Amino acid sequence: GLGTFQPLHSTVVEENQLHFERYRVAPEAAARIAAARRVLAVGTTAVRTIESAAKLGPEGQTNLFIYPGYTFARVNAMVTNFHLPQSSLLLLVSAFAGRELMLDAYRHAVREKYRFFSYGDCMLIL
Repeated sequence: GLGTFQPLHSTVVEENQLHFERYRVAPEAAARIAAARRVLAVGTTAVRTIESAAKLGPEGQTNLFIYPGYTFARVNAMVTNFHLPQSSLLLLVSAFAGRELMLDAYRHAVREKYRFFSYGDCMLIL
């Protein structure tokens, strides 16, 4: 949803909320995800969808806000873009990989002139 790309409005993470968006995971995909040892999500939307499906069921609406401290239920690898500061997406990747590792990756990306945002460069996080 478009709300994913809006900047966060409060400096207190827990005071921010994401817009609801619909998701659906096909039954065959849900079964394969449940059985998999490695679940590689391609994109933050896929991360939120897989995590929402694991907690709420294979179809519905979610406003799942993933930030540091979140315990991932299924996703244990991801491909994602380099996201802009003050975004929920940057918090999501920090929750996944850790703040320090993300800061190091972003320093490298800035130094090497990587492209940021939706059509920019991406990273694989294992």
